[in-house]
Amino acid sequence: QVQLVESGGGLVQAGGSLRLSCAASATVFSVNTMGWYRQPPGKQRELVATFTSGGSTHIADSVKDRFTISRDNAKNTVYLQMNSLKPEDTAVYYCNADLRSSRYSLPRTYWGQGTQVTVSS
Repeated sequence: QVQLVESGGGLVQAGGSLRLSCAASATVFSVNTMGWYRQPPGKQRELVATFTSGGSTHIADSVKDRFTISRDNAKNTVYLQMNSLKPEDTAVYYCNADLRSSRYSLPRTYWGQGTQVTVSS
């Protein structure tokens, strides 16, 4: 059973930086997409940044000048480097992946448990 394990959240002052990591807990056959969503308090979950099935990246306009997504394919791990953090970046950040766990399985969507990022003003 594949699980997405996140780490790196926490409390930081405005202007600071954090790096989130998300790793698949088991070997996978293939990854279509992998990236990050967030859910601010009282709001809907929204896309932050992701690798598309073609290997390119898609980053939300609200963070594209401050956040960078990267990955280590050998480790099935994706990272989110967040710089110049703002109080409005406060949210629970979720890792998301669409992948096949084995050659015999169909693609399905997986979510991490979420990691809290709090930016104080």
